[in-house]
Amino acid sequence: MPKTIYCWRCKIEVPMLTEDEWQLVNPNTMPEQLKQYRKETDSSLSEAYRNSMGLPALVAYERITGFRETNPNALKHHRLKLYGPACTACGKPLRTPIASFCAECGAKRAN
Repeated sequence: MPKTIYCWRCKIEVPMLTEDEWQLVNPNTMPEQLKQYRKETDSSLSEAYRNSMGLPALVAYERITGFRETNPNALKHHRLKLYGPACTACGKPLRTPIASFCAECGAKRAN
């Protein structure tokens, strides 16, 4: 079961993907999916975006986590390795693995 932590961009706790899970979801393929959809349907960019952008990634994320995300771009930062350890003061994850302080509460990172 994926680890659920606070996402500072979404401002809620969400399941974060491990690297193995990330490879299964692979939201970085969205631009290629969009191009393929436009080629197959001869649709406009906005129509293709509405109808296909990120759907496979969203489906994979929900299958793995049980959490229904509606924004495919959010999946790009629901990756565990992007976050640092939990803050010793407030418990929220540091924004990056090398962050020197907590952006939520301002506490300095414990060494």
